[in-house]
Parts: sequence; structure tokens; C-alpha cells
Amino acid sequence: MRTRSFAFIIAVGVSVPGFLISAAAGRRDNSVATDAAGADAHPVLVELFTSEGCSSCPPADVLLEKLDERQPVPGAMLIVLSEHVDYWDHDGWRDPNSSSLLTERQSSYEHALGASTPYTPQIIVDGTSELHISDPQQVESTLRKAATTDKIAVRLENVSVDAGDPSVLRAHVETDAAPDHGADVLAAVALDRVESQVLHGENGGRHLTHVAVVQQLTKIGKVSKGKAFSQDIQLKLKPGTDPKNVRLVVFVQQPGPGRLLGAGMRKAGS
Repeated sequence: MRTRSFAFIIAVGVSVPGFLISAAAGRRDNSVATDAAGADAHPVLVELFTSEGCSSCPPADVLLEKLDERQPVPGAMLIVLSEHVDYWDHDGWRDPNSSSLLTERQSSYEHALGASTPYTPQIIVDGTSELHISDPQQVESTLRKAATTDKIAVRLENVSVDAGDPSVLRAHVETDAAPDHGADVLAAVALDRVESQVLHGENGGRHLTHVAVVQQLTKIGKVSKGKAFSQDIQLKLKPGTDPKNVRLVVFVQQPGPGRLLGAGMRKAGS
């Protein structure tokens, strides 16, 4: 079900795409970038399938963090999600953020993309393209191309944790109408930052950092051709979740999973 031999050379300080390096001096605060995404910036959804049990994954985790922090593509808002699969969990270390539902999502992508088997790390952009992270130029060109694709607006308002019940995240979601066929509206609750001391397995002894770690992914409705979507949503947080460490990502995607039609992101209380 997995491929261990996926080799790449992007690591900390090694073969980082040039546009990431040049963006370091002009990095943007995520809250500012999020507001921009609702106005002029084009959203680009970047999904990383990863695992703390995979020794090839930490450099991809670093790349995702850099994309999230530096927002290096002009005119774009890169909305990242770290989706931890569970098929590495029996190899000496159980990833505390792994989920069988995220493994199923990756498997659905493999079927949709015509791939033979899931592997880690795997990065999928806008539901249709893979980032070949051994090729910095391909990383840059894929993200820049995705930033020019027309998207429908996704607006998130009143994103907050319930004052009376800190286990409940509330928000109001609105989208424009789908331009052609209908599509699913999905909401991901993710942790801004997660740190983990891995004790066993391929990364045993390493201290790992992750961003936008998906805790739940829920279908909240559908957007129909020619009809807008508007709904108040209520999502449960896992016990002990710090409300200040939560972001909400809502995206519109054709079934399959298929092409991304639109996306938005906000942090709780922003």
C-alpha cells in the first residue's frame, strides 16, 4: 500500500526552490495573507500526505511549512493541509495525528489520478497535480500555474470557539455558485503547529514539526451549478485542543476527489 523508495533531494538548506529563498525576506503574516485570499489573492490548496513513521517525510514537512509561512507565489494564497496517513503506524511508531479517513482520501486520489499505489510523502495541488519535490523548478511552475486558475470565492465569517463550550468551533460559510457541475463543500479543522518527539520507528530520536495538521475533514454540503452555498457550521474539537492553535479550511471540490473549485482559510478568532 505504500512506497518506501520515493527519493528526493529537498531538505533543510538543500535544493530549496529559488522562489522560496527569495520570498524569505518578504514573508507575510498568515492572518494578513488570509484576509488577502478573500479579496485579490487566488487560493491554491496544497495537500501533503505524510507520516511521522516515514523517514523520507520530514523534508516534505519542512517544505510545507515554508510554503505556509513565506507565501512565495505572487498573487496567490497557498492554503496548506498536512494529512497524516495511518499505514506506517505498525512499523514501531504510531503517528498521533494519523487517521484512516485521510488514508482513504489519499487512496481515492490514487484512483482518480491513475496511480498504482499511495506513497509518502505525496503533495497534491488543487486536487489534480502532484508536486515532484525532487524538482524545484517543477514545484515553482506547478504552484504558479495553479495560482492563475479561476476559482469561485469561499468566504469564512465568525470563525470562533464557543465561549460556553470550548470543544465547539463555529463559523459561517458562503461560496459563489459552481460554474459547471456541482461539487462538494468540505471543512477541515487543522492545528496551526504540532511538535512531536518521535521515540521509535524510522524517525526514532527526531523532533518533528508540522503545520496545518488535519484533525478532522468533514463534508458540510454541496454547491450546485448556478446556486450559491450559505450555511452556519458547527464542528467538534478534540479534547484538549488549544483554540488559539486552530485554523479552519473550507474548500469546494468536484467529487472523485477531483478539481478544486475554491478554498478559504481562517484562524479561530481572526
